[in-house]
Amino acid sequence: MLDFLRTFFDLHEILDVLPALLTEGLRNTLLIAALAIVFGVVAGVLLAMLLLSRRRLVRLPARIYVDVFRGLPAIVTVSLVGVGLPAAGLRPFGREPLGYAVLAIALISAAYSAEIFRSGIQAVPAGQLHAARSLGMPYLTAMRVVVVPQGVRNVLPALAGQFIIDIKESALVYLLGLGFGQRELYFIAQERQAATYNSSALVAAGLCYLLLTIPLTYAVNKLDRRMREGRRFTTGPAPVAPVPAKAAV
Repeated sequence: MLDFLRTFFDLHEILDVLPALLTEGLRNTLLIAALAIVFGVVAGVLLAMLLLSRRRLVRLPARIYVDVFRGLPAIVTVSLVGVGLPAAGLRPFGREPLGYAVLAIALISAAYSAEIFRSGIQAVPAGQLHAARSLGMPYLTAMRVVVVPQGVRNVLPALAGQFIIDIKESALVYLLGLGFGQRELYFIAQERQAATYNSSALVAAGLCYLLLTIPLTYAVNKLDRRMREGRRFTTGPAPVAPVPAKAAV
């Protein structure tokens, strides 16, 4: 029992690594997740619009993108983007691993966000679009002004759930060998564990992740409950179920 406590809950190890986790790891984890979320939302809306197109040639590239990035394990995508692209001579971020890290997580986030937005837009009654078109709005304008805003409101709980997944997947960027000052939570804890053969740093990093994800989880549940309760007194589409099924990394 004593060995177990020393291995996972060594207070000296936790206090020693905690400043680096909070000042560097937490900051970079939030930075990677936030940039990936912004890209994922913007690209997800655009991909959802393409997925809903009646033209097969427009719909097909978006469908291939979504199926590929949803089908690949996240760790494979991070390796392909962060290691594969520079090795192939494609260096949009030069030798800056943080840029590739954000791109990898963002590409995955966009694929899942696209399906979330598609579901939300499809939940908007078709009459909304027809009414907007009957008023003389072009198709794209009707989608942008009338349909997409309602669809986004429908998917807010599911979208918040995707944000939680993006935060957790930011841990995978340790594969890219981030430099000093760019390390995220898991990278710092893993380095410490390798140096001391003690897992207390990983426990401390896990607690930091929980401090981020548990409040968000409760916020998502509360938002979802409020939206469902609100729907009982109004007519319209039901909110989209939280987060598409996804294997844990």
